[in-house]
Amino acid sequence: MLDTAYVEESVWVETCAKLISGGADLIQLRAKRETPEQRRELLEAILPLFKGNTIPLIINDDLELALSYPTLGLHIGQEDTPARIARIRLGPDRILGLSTHSLKQATEALALENYLDYFALGPIFATQTKPNYPPVGLELIKAVNALNPKIPFFCIGGITHKNISQVAQAGAKRVVAVSDVFQVENMEKRIHCYKEALNTFNLND
Repeated sequence: MLDTAYVEESVWVETCAKLISGGADLIQLRAKRETPEQRRELLEAILPLFKGNTIPLIINDDLELALSYPTLGLHIGQEDTPARIARIRLGPDRILGLSTHSLKQATEALALENYLDYFALGPIFATQTKPNYPPVGLELIKAVNALNPKIPFFCIGGITHKNISQVAQAGAKRVVAVSDVFQVENMEKRIHCYKEALNTFNLND
């Protein structure tokens, strides 16, 4: 996740390039404090980095901005545009994801499998990125997997290189990392650490 709360504008493009070269499978632009115009400028700055690769770029909580660019996906929260409406406006081919914070919300997301491409589950642990949400814990990962989800989900919130093995062992196949990646000089190595842990516990998937 490329988050303006953690990444200075002066290294914005450089940081995005490192995420791409490090092997990030999907990048979400999150700019909660910025105006629509500022978000557009941030987006325009990194768009050239995505030419020639297949890494999806997702915009957080800005449907109108996503609609302005034909290849962009959208991530929405529980209080944003409903998934059904967002899908109608985006069309069938763009990536659409939804945040969930409980088993009930995850179950509701699974019922929207015809509209969503993925959902995010968290925060797994306490995190400054979601300060108003209590951590859902590792048991929720197991509970969601027990539902045999037909769409993928990403675990998010307080995940670091120190606990990624626990998260993977609990059944996570995909994770979102924010501060733990941006706070190290070698982001590429940190991303590899995450992917290695996930692969270790998901050899049969």
